[in-house]
Amino acid sequence: MSSWRALIVDDERLARQDLNKLLDEFDEVEVLGEASDGQEALAKIQDLSPDLVFLDIQMPGMSGFDLLEKIDSSIKVIFVTAFDEYAIRAFEVNALDYLLKPISNKRLAESISRLEIEQAEAEVDDQRPLKHRDRLLIRLDNHLRFLKIDDVTCIESAGDYSEVHTSDGVKHLVYKPMNEWERRLPDDTFCRIHRSTIVNLDALDRLEEWFNHSYRVYICGIEKPFVMSRRYAAKLKKKMS
Repeated sequence: MSSWRALIVDDERLARQDLNKLLDEFDEVEVLGEASDGQEALAKIQDLSPDLVFLDIQMPGMSGFDLLEKIDSSIKVIFVTAFDEYAIRAFEVNALDYLLKPISNKRLAESISRLEIEQAEAEVDDQRPLKHRDRLLIRLDNHLRFLKIDDVTCIESAGDYSEVHTSDGVKHLVYKPMNEWERRLPDDTFCRIHRSTIVNLDALDRLEEWFNHSYRVYICGIEKPFVMSRRYAAKLKKKMS
Protein backbone atom coordinates (compact mmCIF):
# COMPACT_ATOMS: atom_id res chain seq x y z
CA MET A 1 0.00 0.00 0.00
CA SER A 2 1.37 3.38 -1.01
CA SER A 3 1.45 6.37 1.30
CA TRP A 4 0.22 9.63 -0.22
CA ARG A 5 1.13 12.95 1.37
CA ALA A 6 -1.77 15.28 0.69
CA LEU A 7 -2.70 18.96 0.89
CA ILE A 8 -6.33 20.15 0.96
CA VAL A 9 -6.98 23.44 -0.87
CA ASP A 10 -10.44 25.00 -0.49
CA ASP A 11 -11.64 28.48 0.45
CA GLU A 12 -14.49 27.01 2.56
CA ARG A 13 -13.35 26.04 6.05
CA LEU A 14 -16.19 23.55 6.58
CA ALA A 15 -15.43 21.86 3.26
CA ARG A 16 -11.79 21.42 4.31
CA GLN A 17 -12.85 20.00 7.65
CA ASP A 18 -15.33 17.57 6.06
CA LEU A 19 -12.77 16.25 3.59
CA ASN A 20 -10.11 15.97 6.27
CA LYS A 21 -12.51 13.92 8.38
CA LEU A 22 -13.32 11.62 5.46
CA LEU A 23 -9.62 11.10 4.75
CA ASP A 24 -9.08 9.93 8.33
CA GLU A 25 -10.63 6.65 7.19
CA PHE A 26 -7.86 6.04 4.64
CA ASP A 27 -4.56 4.95 6.15
CA GLU A 28 -2.81 5.34 2.78
CA VAL A 29 -3.35 9.14 2.80
CA GLU A 30 -1.55 11.46 5.20
CA VAL A 31 -2.96 15.01 5.25
CA LEU A 32 -0.02 17.40 5.65
CA GLY A 33 -2.11 20.55 5.92
CA GLU A 34 -4.74 22.83 4.46
CA ALA A 35 -4.82 26.04 2.43
CA SER A 36 -7.68 28.48 1.97
CA ASP A 37 -6.54 30.06 -1.33
CA GLY A 38 -4.07 29.70 -4.17
CA GLN A 39 -1.29 31.83 -2.73
CA GLU A 40 -1.34 29.99 0.58
CA ALA A 41 -1.40 26.70 -1.32
CA LEU A 42 1.70 27.65 -3.33
CA ALA A 43 3.61 28.44 -0.15
CA LYS A 44 2.57 25.20 1.53
CA ILE A 45 3.35 23.11 -1.53
CA GLN A 46 6.85 24.56 -1.56
CA ASP A 47 7.24 24.00 2.18
CA LEU A 48 5.58 20.58 2.57
CA SER A 49 6.23 18.96 -0.85
CA PRO A 50 2.98 16.97 -1.08
CA ASP A 51 2.53 14.41 -3.83
CA LEU A 52 -1.26 14.77 -3.84
CA VAL A 53 -3.51 17.87 -3.77
CA PHE A 54 -7.26 17.92 -3.25
CA LEU A 55 -8.10 21.12 -5.07
CA ASP A 56 -11.20 23.31 -5.22
CA ILE A 57 -11.79 25.16 -8.51
CA GLN A 58 -13.65 28.36 -7.70
CA MET A 59 -11.57 30.33 -5.19
CA PRO A 60 -11.02 34.09 -4.81
CA GLY A 61 -7.91 35.53 -6.40
CA MET A 62 -6.61 32.35 -8.03
CA SER A 63 -8.74 29.52 -9.37
CA GLY A 64 -7.79 25.88 -9.07
CA PHE A 65 -6.83 25.84 -12.75
CA ASP A 66 -4.60 28.89 -12.23
CA LEU A 67 -2.86 27.16 -9.34
CA LEU A 68 -2.37 24.04 -11.42
CA GLU A 69 -0.29 26.06 -13.89
CA LYS A 70 2.13 27.01 -11.11
CA ILE A 71 2.83 23.65 -9.45
CA ASP A 72 4.99 20.75 -10.53
CA SER A 73 3.33 18.43 -13.04
CA SER A 74 4.35 15.35 -11.02
CA ILE A 75 1.92 16.27 -8.22
CA LYS A 76 -1.31 14.29 -8.45
CA VAL A 77 -4.44 16.46 -8.42
CA ILE A 78 -7.98 15.49 -7.47
CA PHE A 79 -10.45 18.31 -8.06
CA VAL A 80 -13.13 18.80 -5.40
CA THR A 81 -15.93 21.18 -6.40
CA ALA A 82 -19.65 21.86 -6.20
CA PHE A 83 -19.87 22.46 -9.96
CA ASP A 84 -19.93 19.79 -12.65
CA GLU A 85 -19.30 22.04 -15.68
CA TYR A 86 -15.51 21.92 -15.30
CA ALA A 87 -15.15 18.14 -15.53
CA ILE A 88 -13.96 18.00 -19.15
CA ARG A 89 -11.39 20.73 -18.62
CA ALA A 90 -10.19 19.00 -15.45
CA PHE A 91 -9.30 15.83 -17.31
CA GLU A 92 -7.74 17.83 -20.15
CA VAL A 93 -5.20 19.18 -17.63
CA ASN A 94 -4.43 15.65 -16.46
CA ALA A 95 -6.34 15.65 -13.17
CA LEU A 96 -6.58 12.21 -11.60
CA ASP A 97 -10.23 12.58 -10.63
CA TYR A 98 -13.11 15.04 -10.24
CA LEU A 99 -15.20 14.86 -7.05
CA LEU A 100 -18.50 16.68 -6.63
CA LYS A 101 -19.50 18.06 -3.24
CA PRO A 102 -20.86 16.71 -0.99
CA ILE A 103 -18.34 13.88 -1.22
CA SER A 104 -19.39 10.39 -0.19
CA ASN A 105 -17.01 7.94 1.43
CA LYS A 106 -17.62 5.53 -1.44
CA ARG A 107 -16.74 8.07 -4.11
CA LEU A 108 -13.61 9.13 -2.25
CA ALA A 109 -12.59 5.49 -1.94
CA GLU A 110 -12.79 5.19 -5.73
CA SER A 111 -10.36 8.09 -6.10
CA ILE A 112 -7.91 6.59 -3.64
CA SER A 113 -8.19 3.29 -5.48
CA ARG A 114 -7.28 5.02 -8.74
CA LEU A 115 -4.15 6.35 -7.07
CA GLU A 116 -3.19 2.85 -5.99
CA ILE A 117 -3.87 1.33 -9.41
CA GLU A 118 -1.87 3.99 -11.25
CA GLN A 119 1.04 3.55 -8.85
CA ALA A 120 1.00 -0.23 -9.26
CA GLU A 121 0.93 0.03 -13.06
CA ALA A 122 3.86 2.43 -13.01
CA GLU A 123 5.90 0.03 -10.87
CA VAL A 124 5.43 -2.95 -13.16
CA ASP A 125 5.74 -1.06 -16.45
CA ASP A 126 9.01 -0.84 -18.36
CA GLN A 127 10.42 2.47 -17.11
CA ARG A 128 13.69 2.58 -19.04
CA PRO A 129 14.49 5.91 -20.75
CA LEU A 130 13.55 6.00 -24.41
CA LYS A 131 15.96 6.91 -27.21
CA HIS A 132 15.16 8.73 -30.43
CA ARG A 133 15.36 5.68 -32.68
CA ASP A 134 13.47 3.39 -30.30
CA ARG A 135 10.28 1.72 -31.41
CA LEU A 136 7.77 1.38 -28.59
CA LEU A 137 5.23 -1.44 -28.76
CA ILE A 138 2.00 0.02 -27.43
CA ARG A 139 -1.72 -0.32 -27.96
CA LEU A 140 -2.76 2.30 -30.50
CA ASP A 141 -6.46 2.63 -31.25
CA ASN A 142 -7.14 -0.91 -29.96
CA HIS A 143 -4.30 -2.48 -31.96
CA LEU A 144 -0.74 -3.33 -30.98
CA ARG A 145 1.62 -1.27 -33.09
CA PHE A 146 5.19 -0.02 -33.07
CA LEU A 147 5.55 3.69 -32.46
CA LYS A 148 8.85 5.28 -33.48
CA ILE A 149 9.78 7.92 -30.93
CA ASP A 150 11.23 10.30 -33.52
CA ASP A 151 7.87 10.29 -35.32
CA VAL A 152 6.08 11.76 -32.31
CA THR A 153 5.48 15.50 -32.70
CA CYS A 154 3.18 16.20 -29.75
CA ILE A 155 1.37 14.42 -26.90
CA GLU A 156 -1.83 15.72 -25.26
CA SER A 157 -3.55 14.56 -22.11
CA ALA A 158 -6.93 12.86 -22.56
CA GLY A 159 -8.02 11.81 -19.08
CA ASP A 160 -6.57 8.36 -18.32
CA TYR A 161 -5.25 8.29 -21.90
CA SER A 162 -3.00 10.46 -24.04
CA GLU A 163 -3.33 11.56 -27.65
CA VAL A 164 -0.14 11.06 -29.61
CA HIS A 165 0.36 13.16 -32.76
CA THR A 166 2.80 11.75 -35.30
CA SER A 167 4.64 13.32 -38.21
CA ASP A 168 2.29 11.74 -40.76
CA GLY A 169 -0.54 13.90 -39.40
CA VAL A 170 -2.30 11.04 -37.58
CA LYS A 171 -3.49 11.22 -33.97
CA HIS A 172 -3.55 8.06 -31.81
CA LEU A 173 -5.23 7.37 -28.48
CA VAL A 174 -2.81 5.64 -26.08
CA TYR A 175 -3.38 4.33 -22.57
CA LYS A 176 -0.36 6.04 -20.98
CA PRO A 177 -0.29 8.94 -18.49
CA MET A 178 1.52 12.17 -19.27
CA ASN A 179 3.97 11.80 -16.37
CA GLU A 180 5.24 8.52 -17.78
CA TRP A 181 5.80 10.10 -21.21
CA GLU A 182 7.65 13.02 -19.62
CA ARG A 183 9.80 10.69 -17.54
CA ARG A 184 10.79 8.40 -20.39
CA LEU A 185 11.04 10.56 -23.53
CA PRO A 186 14.47 11.89 -24.60
CA ASP A 187 15.04 15.02 -22.53
CA ASP A 188 17.07 16.83 -25.17
CA THR A 189 14.20 17.18 -27.64
CA PHE A 190 10.93 16.58 -25.78
CA CYS A 191 9.62 19.29 -23.48
CA ARG A 192 6.49 19.70 -21.39
CA ILE A 193 4.89 23.08 -22.16
CA HIS A 194 1.70 22.56 -20.14
CA ARG A 195 0.35 20.01 -17.70
CA SER A 196 -1.60 18.60 -20.64
CA THR A 197 0.97 18.97 -23.46
CA ILE A 198 4.43 17.62 -24.36
CA VAL A 199 6.05 18.67 -27.65
CA ASN A 200 8.95 17.49 -29.76
CA LEU A 201 11.23 20.52 -30.18
CA ASP A 202 12.34 19.22 -33.58
CA ALA A 203 8.73 19.69 -34.72
CA LEU A 204 8.46 23.22 -33.32
CA ASP A 205 7.38 25.72 -35.98
CA ARG A 206 7.19 28.99 -34.05
CA LEU A 207 6.29 30.73 -30.78
CA GLU A 208 4.04 33.76 -30.47
CA GLU A 209 3.74 35.96 -27.40
CA TRP A 210 0.23 35.91 -25.96
CA PHE A 211 -1.46 37.57 -23.00
CA ASN A 212 -0.30 37.42 -19.35
CA HIS A 213 3.27 36.43 -20.31
CA SER A 214 2.10 33.20 -21.95
CA TYR A 215 2.88 31.95 -25.47
CA ARG A 216 1.21 30.20 -28.33
CA VAL A 217 3.23 27.22 -29.56
CA TYR A 218 2.83 26.06 -33.15
CA ILE A 219 3.86 22.52 -34.11
CA CYS A 220 4.50 21.48 -37.72
CA GLY A 221 1.52 19.62 -39.14
CA ILE A 222 -0.89 20.72 -36.40
CA GLU A 223 -3.11 23.67 -37.20
CA LYS A 224 -4.20 24.71 -33.73
CA PRO A 225 -1.62 26.32 -31.42
CA PHE A 226 -0.92 25.09 -27.89
CA VAL A 227 -0.72 27.43 -24.92
CA MET A 228 2.47 27.59 -22.84
CA SER A 229 2.48 29.42 -19.52
CA ARG A 230 5.31 31.63 -18.29
CA ARG A 231 6.55 28.90 -15.91
CA TYR A 232 6.92 26.35 -18.67
CA ALA A 233 8.36 28.98 -21.03
CA ALA A 234 11.25 29.51 -18.62
CA LYS A 235 12.02 25.77 -18.70
CA LEU A 236 11.84 25.73 -22.49
CA LYS A 237 14.21 28.68 -22.84
CA LYS A 238 16.68 27.02 -20.50
CA LYS A 239 16.54 23.79 -22.48
CA MET A 240 17.09 25.57 -25.81
CA SER A 241 19.88 27.87 -24.59
